[in-house]
Amino acid sequence: MIQIQNLSLHRGPQQLLAEANLTLHSGWKVGIVGANGVGKSSLFKLLLGELHPDAGELQLPGQLRVAHMAQEVQASERSAVDYVIDGDHRLRAVQTELATAEAEHQDGRIGELHAALEAMDGYRAESRAHQLLAGLGFAPDDAQRPVSSFSGGWRIRLNLAQALMCPSDLLLLDEPTNHLDLDATIWLEQWLRQYPGTLLLISHDRDFLDNVVSHIVHQARQALTLYKGNYTAFERLRAEQLSQQQAAFEKQQARIEQIEQFVRRFKAKASKAKQAQSRVKELERMEQIAPAHVDSPFTFRFDASDKLSSPLLTLGDADLGYPERRILHNQSLTLIPGARIGLLGANGAGKSTLIKTLVGDLSLLAGERHEGEHLRIGYFAQHQLEALDMQASPLLHLQRISPDASDQELRNFLGSFGFIGDDALDPVGRFSGGEKARVALALIAWQQPNLLLLDEPTNHLDLEVRHALTLALQGFEGALILVSHDRHLLRNTVDQFLLVHDGGINEFNGDLEDYHLWLAQQRKDAQKRDATADDLPPDAPRSLSAAERKEQKRLQAEQRAKLRPLKQAIGTLEQQMETLTAGLASVETALADTDLYSDTRKAELKQLLQKQADTKRQLDDTEAEWLTRQEALETLEQQLADID
Repeated sequence: MIQIQNLSLHRGPQQLLAEANLTLHSGWKVGIVGANGVGKSSLFKLLLGELHPDAGELQLPGQLRVAHMAQEVQASERSAVDYVIDGDHRLRAVQTELATAEAEHQDGRIGELHAALEAMDGYRAESRAHQLLAGLGFAPDDAQRPVSSFSGGWRIRLNLAQALMCPSDLLLLDEPTNHLDLDATIWLEQWLRQYPGTLLLISHDRDFLDNVVSHIVHQARQALTLYKGNYTAFERLRAEQLSQQQAAFEKQQARIEQIEQFVRRFKAKASKAKQAQSRVKELERMEQIAPAHVDSPFTFRFDASDKLSSPLLTLGDADLGYPERRILHNQSLTLIPGARIGLLGANGAGKSTLIKTLVGDLSLLAGERHEGEHLRIGYFAQHQLEALDMQASPLLHLQRISPDASDQELRNFLGSFGFIGDDALDPVGRFSGGEKARVALALIAWQQPNLLLLDEPTNHLDLEVRHALTLALQGFEGALILVSHDRHLLRNTVDQFLLVHDGGINEFNGDLEDYHLWLAQQRKDAQKRDATADDLPPDAPRSLSAAERKEQKRLQAEQRAKLRPLKQAIGTLEQQMETLTAGLASVETALADTDLYSDTRKAELKQLLQKQADTKRQLDDTEAEWLTRQEALETLEQQLADID
């Protein structure tokens, strides 16, 4: 158990915690959320012993094994696989002792150390390291490359692999998905769900939090507040608290109306594509949680250029890539106003290559590229943050684009991106990664593009900025192509997916859940191919015997028999949740009637408040039961897939 009692913490002149209290039990998976700058990373340093409280107490269990992901890694000539294995310090110590014992012919000690290696699964260390590297998107040949040969983002992935390699009771992960693509994010999510220890996770990826954590700690106003449930549950509770504040009511209603307009805009398309149906459901959930963001300082928009061409941009019979390596072959693509496309595909498949080619940063190896007369591109990629003038302020960046615009007009615009007062005049070089990303987004929005090309725009953005970005993209009337590992952003802003895979670009007929299943099948097929390559000659594939096929069919039938009642129960629970949600909305509509609070209607008010509390409790219980059944269903489906 981790206990924080009346703890105060300062970093320089800033007080991060003031008499904060928190208790976390062993085995919990906890998401740490809060605005950038409130001290989430400092809380981790406190747990690691790198910082000490100014007052109060921090109590940790004795002999606690702690693993954490470092944010930086120095260039090294060690191979990637050796670097990952280095994360298991105890294993490396035993290996060193064993080498010494063997050199000195200490026969008795050698036996003890081999037994120790067996007990810690040391003989499979290299195999486990390779599995971690593969899961995080490294190619098989990358394992023997020196750490110094990888870029900064890939070195961060190596740090993550090293942290996962280390046997631990407490795992601290600070923004682990920032440098991952969607495939690696989904893999990590599954890995963490199986982690047996206590997990503390700082993340601004709401879907990732929802699928991993069981509790949320909200760090704000120098306090730590614990909520039971995932991020959606936290957001709903916070929304309920904030919606009771009359001062926030009008702003909340404006946000809800904005979302409702977007839902109405796309409901007509819901029958055309499965992902559109999924997106409408997600937007309806967003309507419920919108009040949780009424105090957000970010209200920016992406206004499209008044002049449009149709098509905006076309590629015809195009080969994309680099002179030394063609990545995509003979591809055609037409972008028209209003297109909203999410790109799916493994790292290295060509998503960023496609984006850079559409921007014009990469020339075609073959084929044609045609721009519409009024094409105006807004392009965001992480490398552009470093291209900002580090000596210039956000205001000066905009003045260089529009020298005739008034200072007040530019300041008002920057205020919608959170650069208020003197913040608009500070040099960009002093900014955090998230602040630089907001500057880059502001520069794009100011120029009113009609085609947005966004390559991982949410890296370093906190949850409030991501929420504002989601709303801004929903209202954007131009064309959008988005690459992101943030599934919530994808689900709420695109209505078509293109799969970049095996040298081609094809429409993906499904939603993100279907893509998850597709990835699982790809990994399964790859494992089968590897097993065949290792155990059998290429020309002698092994077939199942008649007895094996019979047993396989029996097991499949048994699993499917278990699936049917589970699916029926889940369907019943979903109907109950819809009924309860509608009932709760009706009660809350009644409670919004100001006449209800008069003295003559006290009994009616009391009755409605009791009904509201009862309905919320029933809804929470039903949702909890739904989650339990859904997890059981996923387990059975995976078992069935393993039998195939």
